[in-house]
Amino acid sequence: MSDRRDDEYLFLVDPPLRGVLPLDGFHIPSRLARTVRKDDYVVRIDTAFQQIIELCAESADDRPSTWISHSIQALYQALFGRGLAHSVEVWRDNELVGGLYGVAIGGAFFGESMVSRATDASKIALVHLVGRLRAGGFTLLDCQFQTDHLRQFGVVELPKTEYLKLLANAVDEKADFYALPGATPGREIMKLLSGC
Repeated sequence: MSDRRDDEYLFLVDPPLRGVLPLDGFHIPSRLARTVRKDDYVVRIDTAFQQIIELCAESADDRPSTWISHSIQALYQALFGRGLAHSVEVWRDNELVGGLYGVAIGGAFFGESMVSRATDASKIALVHLVGRLRAGGFTLLDCQFQTDHLRQFGVVELPKTEYLKLLANAVDEKADFYALPGATPGREIMKLLSGC
């Protein structure tokens, strides 16, 4: 992380309790499930990675600065170039209105940041991400922290020792981020998640 967008200093955060979203216990609020099924938005994968990071890094009313420095953005773009970082993008009328990005290693996905410039855009991206991870054989979705926003989806906090065991197993798994087509409709995602 960094303290602000133009900061060159980077530091690691290793919380004693780790936020993890159980892929088999993902909770989708009913109103959001209806929104995802309606397919009013188009969800794409890895077509606007740089733009997603830039949206996530923009200042907001409740956050005048960001932890996503230009150096961090360059590092994530290098990971994207190696096929390790991915974006889930939510589009409306050919305009990017939200999404998320993260890093996939083995069967672990590390969600880094999410953004919404339209109602429910980041939530829609998260639902699509979880469907994609389940279809691809992933076993861990690391959210770093439990937040009020993520709590509604079933995120839990794990002690470091428990988290490290899950992590060690997950990174050794074989998983496929592209097990689903790039623009899988929301109706199909909801069918995949119907057991959640």
